[in-house]
Amino acid sequence: MMTAQLHRHLLKLHKTARVEPGCALLPFGIPEIDAALGGGLMRGALHEIAAAGEAHLAAATGFALGIANLSSSRPDLCGASSVLCVTENMALVESGALHGAGLDALGFPPERLLSVSVAHRRDLLWAMEEALRCPAVHAVIGEIRTGEIDSIAVRRLSLAATKNGALALLLRAVPSRDASTAATRWIVKAAPSLTGPRASRFAAQLIRNRRGPIGSWILEWSDGDERFILATHAQPVAAPVFYRSHRQIA
Repeated sequence: MMTAQLHRHLLKLHKTARVEPGCALLPFGIPEIDAALGGGLMRGALHEIAAAGEAHLAAATGFALGIANLSSSRPDLCGASSVLCVTENMALVESGALHGAGLDALGFPPERLLSVSVAHRRDLLWAMEEALRCPAVHAVIGEIRTGEIDSIAVRRLSLAATKNGALALLLRAVPSRDASTAATRWIVKAAPSLTGPRASRFAAQLIRNRRGPIGSWILEWSDGDERFILATHAQPVAAPVFYRSHRQIA
């Protein structure tokens, strides 16, 4: 979808959406994390999610989509709801696009995802801001590869998110050191799975929290509940070493 198509689509959604006052927090459902966040992730705010490195971008993307999926259950949004994902063209070339099977694995209906590709950073920021002002869009994910974002642009995204209580998720391929007004900042990388390739695990580190302390957790995506759960073990359990007598013939 191009930016002109996005504008027409948002206008159509805006006419059908109805937003009523609701909770300003999005709980993870994990007491340890929700306590650190003061009850949950702030809605109507900007949150930054960075991959620990290029190799962990898929994990960071899955973490962002998981949060967006949690927000789809918000009780204060009536009618149609959507998640917008805006990506720079170069990011699509280097990392590829989101895959329907992967979305299904997260319990995320692909038909609710609007994907927009843009050529320039300024178009990405514009698309995010426009979508955040639409009451039918409850989460916006903007992926940038490298470089910093002007503080004024970050502030505009935060203000736009406040309008309808939407989540603004800024996804970075690598951590950033620039100052930010984001409510939270996360660094995410893939964590080893104990139960097979379908059990996605994330090592999530909260490095900035406007509402309280920071921390780190190993999370697993629960297919049955379609939410994050706290992993039982931080690292995979090694199989016992099998010792064989040196006299035994192979």
